[in-house]
Amino acid sequence: MPVDLSAAEALALRMTSLLLRPQPSTRPGTVAEVVEWFGAMQAQDLASGLWSLGARLPGCRVTDVQAALERREALRTWPMRGTVHLVPSADARWMLELTGVRSLAAVATRRAQLGLSEADADRAVDVLGAALAGGGRLTRAQCLAALRAAGLGTDGQRGYHLLWYASVRGVTCVAPNVGTEQTFALLDEWAPESRRLERDEALAVLAHRYVRSHGPVTDREFAGWSGLTLTDARRGLTAADDALSTVRVAGTPMYVDAAVPDAPRTTADDVLALPGFDEYLLGFRDRTLMLDPAHQAAVVPGNNGIFQATVVRAGRVVGVWKRKITRTGVTVTVRPLTPLDVAARARVEQALGRYADFLGLPARFDWLT
Repeated sequence: MPVDLSAAEALALRMTSLLLRPQPSTRPGTVAEVVEWFGAMQAQDLASGLWSLGARLPGCRVTDVQAALERREALRTWPMRGTVHLVPSADARWMLELTGVRSLAAVATRRAQLGLSEADADRAVDVLGAALAGGGRLTRAQCLAALRAAGLGTDGQRGYHLLWYASVRGVTCVAPNVGTEQTFALLDEWAPESRRLERDEALAVLAHRYVRSHGPVTDREFAGWSGLTLTDARRGLTAADDALSTVRVAGTPMYVDAAVPDAPRTTADDVLALPGFDEYLLGFRDRTLMLDPAHQAAVVPGNNGIFQATVVRAGRVVGVWKRKITRTGVTVTVRPLTPLDVAARARVEQALGRYADFLGLPARFDWLT
């Protein structure tokens, strides 16, 4: 019989799965190990992606994470839902072939809106492939210049679309920034040791990684996160069956890693400062377990897909925060969404202090209420 979990127990388990609490079965200690644990981590905003890693690697500085990405422990590309993620370098190709191609299904309509043809898109792939050949990498501006020199328009959203298309096709990937500038490299040259998986094996691997890093979750959550059809999501979960188990949360069956039901059941009172584009919220379609619907507008103003950085206590979002960084320090402005007494505010500042330490800067705190 599946184990029944209370909401508080389910939240503590999710925090543990997401490496925001000590993980009893494994202790990922490097960027490569954290990204492989997740399978893919939201990283459309680079600063958020760096702190998502730093929040899970105690004592790590932003320079450490940047150095790990330069060592190619992970890379950024568009493996699912048309969104940039960090993925294990060796797994980028099979992930693009499994989930990235679904983003191409509706691309003809978007291309027509931009005034581009399929021939234009394929020409852009050839141009970028030639420009990047030889192990080098080019900034975004240099890539766009190469496309324009070949007679391809890059104004408006055309340039972004062509860069995206080349990466989803598995030709390019997003390399680490040079200064503040995004760069691109050839996937085959940046990650030459690519794994090759048969489709059912790939579905099983992705399903297991998602469940172990986000569980407890439903099959629909996996489909929503991966961009797979519900049929394929269920196929992957079935293929990964030996590595999974089930629990019930509020009467709903959910998947967890097979090691979870035998682990001690706990609740949490941890206070965390998370970036806006973190898997803690973006890894799920149904966020009601972590986010009061009354606070949705504060976390995603205008419901435009731009998530604010959050303060999380005992698994629930209790505030949002913004930072202003200068050469001499970081000023953090905190807006509580629930009442926080003096002791709770001190714990929030301690959590945000970890972020300042990650940047290697002293912190100053402003409270809006």
